[in-house]
Order: sequence, then C-alpha cells, then structure tokens
Amino acid sequence: MKKWFAFLSLVLIGSIMVSCYGKPGGGPLKSPAVGMALMSPSEASNKDAANKNDEGVSHLKQEHWDVSAGHFREAIAADPNLAEAHFNLALALDEMGDHPAATEQFKTAKDLAPGNAKIVENEVLKKHLQM
Repeated sequence: MKKWFAFLSLVLIGSIMVSCYGKPGGGPLKSPAVGMALMSPSEASNKDAANKNDEGVSHLKQEHWDVSAGHFREAIAADPNLAEAHFNLALALDEMGDHPAATEQFKTAKDLAPGNAKIVENEVLKKHLQM
C-alpha cells in the first residue's frame, strides 16, 4: 500500500510540474510577443528615447506588460517618430488586452517605418490591421 501511495504521489507531483512548466528545460511558456520586441536602431538620433525603448524591451521580455508600456510611452514622449517604441507599445497593449489602443500604435509604427519588414510583416500587426 505504501508503494502504491508513493507511486501516485510522484505521478501527481509530475503532472503538476508539467502543467506549470510546459516548455522543455522548465519554466513557464513565454508569450510570442517576447520574441517580437524591437530594440532601438543603433543610429537612433534621440539616445534618451532609444534607452527608454530598450529598457521597455527588457521588461517586455520578462512579461512585465504594464512596466514595459510605461517605458515605451516615455520613449514616444521623447521621440514621437521612434517606430520601434510604437510597435513595442502595441505588443504590450495587445498582451494586456487593450486591442483598440494596440491597433492605433501598430498603425503609427507602420506609418513611421513602411520599409521595416520586422514591423510591417508582423503577424500580430497584420491581425490588428486586417491586412
């Protein structure tokens, strides 16, 4: 009876671990947005805006959606033409469920960087803009 109980306990613990940590190597599954975030271009003229955007990317990669959104908003305030900050803000807003605001930020990013394939060809952007 003790062996049977020990076996069932191990199965239960294993099931819980698999459900909480679904990817190989452990750790929770990450949102696809984590891999889509864009760092500022090295030639960005406004270094303050670029630094704020890059700080936001760091938080976005940790799935700190609201914190990253704050950094992206600061980057946009410093440089309204930084397409990467608009794009990243859209990703964070999308993850937070604010789809109308995400759509507006995706539109702005696309308008600011029509030649940037990482922005224009992004599947989440296309879904929001119904391209």
